[in-house]
Amino acid sequence: MDDPNQGPPIAPSAVADPAEQSGGGRYLLLVDDDAPLRRSLARALERRGFAVLPAEGLAEARDLARAHRPEFAVLDMRLAEGSGLELLQLLRELRPEVRIVIVTGYGNIATAVAAIKAGAVDYLAKPVDADDVANALLKSNLDGLPPPRDNPMSADRVRWEHIQRVFEQCNRNVSETARRLNMHRRTLQRILNKRAPRE
Repeated sequence: MDDPNQGPPIAPSAVADPAEQSGGGRYLLLVDDDAPLRRSLARALERRGFAVLPAEGLAEARDLARAHRPEFAVLDMRLAEGSGLELLQLLRELRPEVRIVIVTGYGNIATAVAAIKAGAVDYLAKPVDADDVANALLKSNLDGLPPPRDNPMSADRVRWEHIQRVFEQCNRNVSETARRLNMHRRTLQRILNKRAPRE
């Protein structure tokens, strides 16, 4: 029996479509298990005209990929359930021309090469900038590397951002952070006690 307090059912056509809301219709699958980063990057990319489909893990991402066949994807390399590379083949089967960018906080040459060989158009190290992501997704294969930003982060700032990220991931445990960064504990404490370098 129907609940008299419940309103009339919503027709499927009445449910807002992310692509329609964005105005561009460019579906972008965003997969990252870092919730704050995923939310902030999703908002930034939506402002740039993408219809973002956010997912925390592989299972959710696969469902979204099959339902929407996204034109673009931004995949974190390391997820709790596995690797973002595991989604590459599925995405390319669903849409061969899909443009995929891999992002990671654990960048190295070997994984970058693996990502490009698997079909990614670019590979970016965290912390990522939404403009860099959008440029990588939209650039032509003939364009080569995108031009540098007018105000890129300094090397000191990139290093500081990376240390702060690992520190937060280690629940602000100095000893564990120092171990993971292969850094002396006192050196790390000095860095953490200083203000952020200028960008």
